[in-house]
Amino acid sequence: MKNFHLIDFNLLMVTTIVLGRRFIGSIVKEASQRGKVSLFRSILLFLTRFTVLTATGWSLCRSLIHLFRTYSFLNLLFLCYPFGMYIPFLQLNYDLRKTNLLSHVASMGPREAVSGLARSRDYLLTLRETWKQHTRQLYGPEAMPTHACCLSPSLIRNEVEFLKMDFNWRMKEVLVSSMLSAYYVAFVPVWFVKNTHYYDKRWSCELFLLVSISTSVILMQHLLPASYCDLLHKAAAHLGCWQKVDPALCSNVLQHPWTEECMWPQGVLVKHSKNVYKAVGHYNVAIPSDVSHFRFHFFFSNPLRILNILLLLEGAVIVYQLYSLMSSEKWHQTISLALILFSNYYAFFKLLRDRLVLGKAYSYSASPQRDLDHRFS
Repeated sequence: MKNFHLIDFNLLMVTTIVLGRRFIGSIVKEASQRGKVSLFRSILLFLTRFTVLTATGWSLCRSLIHLFRTYSFLNLLFLCYPFGMYIPFLQLNYDLRKTNLLSHVASMGPREAVSGLARSRDYLLTLRETWKQHTRQLYGPEAMPTHACCLSPSLIRNEVEFLKMDFNWRMKEVLVSSMLSAYYVAFVPVWFVKNTHYYDKRWSCELFLLVSISTSVILMQHLLPASYCDLLHKAAAHLGCWQKVDPALCSNVLQHPWTEECMWPQGVLVKHSKNVYKAVGHYNVAIPSDVSHFRFHFFFSNPLRILNILLLLEGAVIVYQLYSLMSSEKWHQTISLALILFSNYYAFFKLLRDRLVLGKAYSYSASPQRDLDHRFS
């Protein structure tokens, strides 16, 4: 029996708008172009923007009014509270330090605030500026950092610190967005089911995992493109790495005291914090005792490591989804798996294409270096 009558279309409309918020925003942004355009084009852009905003706002308001009349306040809080945690979880530390908005709000005392309304306005201003910084980082022209090939060890370490913060922010964005999508796809419909109806808990958990993993891979493919992985690889090659060795095994070898303004060649031994370290990279300016520098070099010294991890993860998800699709007997599970598989096929194709092209490119760039080393050896 096809239980289409059990679907709450108002809840479905709210969920669709929430999940498609970026698509709607991109349409409005493209329709809000400023510049010298013809009269016909300007009218068409205005009508497109007006139609999209009006249809989205009317559908969202109508569905929310119906949900307010039908369900309890706890259900509505369950529906909306992820957005209350979205911006505080991201935090955007290094951009908020530039704006000093959160520190200004945190330093406000009761004597400085005129009234509760003024405090709420300042908090709303903080959230608005935070969201602007977030969207500017994600979609703005300065979203992709640049790499500067320099010979100063301190500048190289500062660049690595900035890239670490940028990479961690991108991972936060992937984690929060994937959890948000899986939350509205798998858990929200279950929470709004009536007590007299039965729902499959195992399938809800399975759908949550599939949506979160698939969304994570797609977002990582978008936020970690091949140019960004190459940028991290160059920074890791300039940073270098140190390997801790036993002092008793190298007591007869010359050991230099480590200095932060020196670029150390491969194979040299240095003393730092009462330990002995061996230079691993071709150029080494990393702090020997800094674990974060070691992790950065380990993950990004191989430019294809991120693509390999994403390919393996996406391939495993596709194999599991094919197995679930063959063994599923319910129509809603078949439709859900087929839709997720369609997006995963496209993501797997793009990842495999980038992996093959970059693998060939890096192999060609590494072969002249190997020939040069062989000639001098």
